[in-house]
Amino acid sequence: MTTPLQQGNLAHLLPPSWKTQVTAWLDEDTPSCDYAGFVVGEQPRTATLWGKSAGVIAGRPFFDEVFQQCGCKVEWHASEGDAVDISANGGKMKVATVTGPARGLLLGERVALNTLSRCSGIATRSKELVDLLRAGGYKGILAGTRKTTPGYRLVEKYGMLAGGADGHRMDLSSMVMLKDNHVWSRGSITEAVVAARSVAGFSMKIEVEVQSEEEADEAIAAGADIVMLDNFTGDGVKIASKSLQERWQGKKHFLLEVSGGLTNQNVAAYVCNDIDIISTSYIHQGVPHVDFSLKIEH
Repeated sequence: MTTPLQQGNLAHLLPPSWKTQVTAWLDEDTPSCDYAGFVVGEQPRTATLWGKSAGVIAGRPFFDEVFQQCGCKVEWHASEGDAVDISANGGKMKVATVTGPARGLLLGERVALNTLSRCSGIATRSKELVDLLRAGGYKGILAGTRKTTPGYRLVEKYGMLAGGADGHRMDLSSMVMLKDNHVWSRGSITEAVVAARSVAGFSMKIEVEVQSEEEADEAIAAGADIVMLDNFTGDGVKIASKSLQERWQGKKHFLLEVSGGLTNQNVAAYVCNDIDIISTSYIHQGVPHVDFSLKIEH
């Protein structure tokens, strides 16, 4: 059975401004003269995109737009979310064919490959961790964080979604998250939640980061929609989440999230279905890229 995410087109999520980001990437890579482009000229050429390491393909819209702005066309031989199969063809997979003027192919090559490799790496890591959690019996949500690269967040959040993870909040305007520094600056969890609700209105969720079960109780009582158990131990998470769910059952609706240094090495200890969301930067920070290369036929 396919999910709505698998049935849909992730490119339809992208905002109107995303193509200007691609233009900025190209401007950064060629701020003045394209000297090597002068050498090759405008002769029509065909290039093959090869996948050279195992992973999940993600980032096709960005790759397409780079080459469209360089006067080239892309024909894909694999879908978004497909696995790179390097078991045949001498350890590589033919992923796409790009045609256009030689100068255009080489002008877009590095920007397109960098973006595809990074996005695919995040999708790969995201899928690996989702699969690990499902194998361990977890039924909730795996989410990324806002610890993304400035100017590259859209690509990185897209990669999380392509890998089956939740992107969490996109930015500071997407959801109110009250962390320890917000609470300390305001005075108390209750005061911080009340202040946030006064401007966030009914349509925006408020999340509060807590360090203890007592703080979680205060956040729930104050009206938090999501409570993040931050830097708890695995056993601590299981005890606190069960206790909170039982104590507040039928009184308040809230979601419980756990976060804080979670990786594929330690996340199993935190798996319990009293937790609704597991969030981590592990799926997008320090992620190995999937290796792609673009070779012009000759």
